[in-house]
Amino acid sequence: MGKALDGVRVLDMTHVQSGPSATQLLAWLGAEVIKVEMPRRGDITRSQLRDKSNVDSLYFTMLNANKRSVTINIKTPQGQEAMGRLIDACDVLVENFGPGVLDRQGFGYDAIRARNPRLIYASIRGFAEGAGVDAKAYETIAQAMGGAMSTTGWRSGPPTASSAQIGDTGTGIHCVTGILAALYQRTVTGEGQKVDVAMQDCVVNLLRVKLRDQQRLDAGPLTEYPGAPEGDCVPRAGNCSGGGQPGAALRCAPGGENDYCYVIIQPQGWAPLMRLVGRKDLIDDPKFASHEARAQRLEQCFEVVERWTAKRTKFEVMAALKAIDVPCGPVLSTKDILEDRALYDRGFLVEVPHPERGTYVTVGSPIHLSASHVPVERAPLLGEHTDEVLATLGYTHEEIAGMRAAGAV
Repeated sequence: MGKALDGVRVLDMTHVQSGPSATQLLAWLGAEVIKVEMPRRGDITRSQLRDKSNVDSLYFTMLNANKRSVTINIKTPQGQEAMGRLIDACDVLVENFGPGVLDRQGFGYDAIRARNPRLIYASIRGFAEGAGVDAKAYETIAQAMGGAMSTTGWRSGPPTASSAQIGDTGTGIHCVTGILAALYQRTVTGEGQKVDVAMQDCVVNLLRVKLRDQQRLDAGPLTEYPGAPEGDCVPRAGNCSGGGQPGAALRCAPGGENDYCYVIIQPQGWAPLMRLVGRKDLIDDPKFASHEARAQRLEQCFEVVERWTAKRTKFEVMAALKAIDVPCGPVLSTKDILEDRALYDRGFLVEVPHPERGTYVTVGSPIHLSASHVPVERAPLLGEHTDEVLATLGYTHEEIAGMRAAGAV
């Protein structure tokens, strides 16, 4: 059986992170992804945050696996013609330029739809059309204006951004969902359509449980937050789970900055947990015996458990709590993750050879299809596939050489 998206050709006109994360996922689902870049310059992330001189950065290589790179200068007549041929030959176009950029080059949605009505045109923006916000958006701006920062961190400190890329990659994943839906609908209608996603909207979508809590405030303070703080908006919750079951990151041995295990206390888990930590007296103590009673003194509950976890490593804690069916998980550092051989053994972390920078580690697809495996391939060099792709569009070797001499590719 072939790959899930065999036969789907994607024209990738994206840069930095939100767009490339979307097109990389499409490539991992089996689509042919052709990344169009400016000659000599390419995606700006090729040169950002380099750890080695004059080679593509890890920033670029980890967001552009399984793609082919073509250089085209769409500001030249020959480049315009090449772009037109690519548009004719593709099923999907994905772009994350600023509003109006591609329109000014003659490649806005209306112009492209007139040329190829079957093409799905996906646009990623910082803010939705009609939102009334005319501004650039970056990861942390999306988190700020999507409400995530106001609910992250501790009440004693400032709003805090998450290091998980919910604004950029989170939006890319939302974009892929829209593209796949549009591709499916095209099998019925024969027509393409426009897919629009905005970073702010996607962050808000990921924040829906906090919007749930905002509306619950009308009934009084949120008791699942430590101290049940009063206020007119959802508070920053620290490491509190914010759900119906309280949780906390508890210190473990030997006391390093990531020696913690996150522990959740469910009603049915209190008694076995207290037996494990040597505090059977708290099982029937009226101050701790019920879920409601514990909710009034969560900090004390977790202090009791932490006195036990502090003498054991986070992995020992996990093993012991797992044995009594108490939900928990060690706080894994980035070093822990890159050294976890189990992640390599199952193909989620992949060591990829690169002709210029040597072997590097990248994340594989988090989506696994039983009948459609796509091996992870390295990110392309700038313009590596220009001649090959242009040849499939009908250009001769001499024509490609002429285009290169004219600065069109």
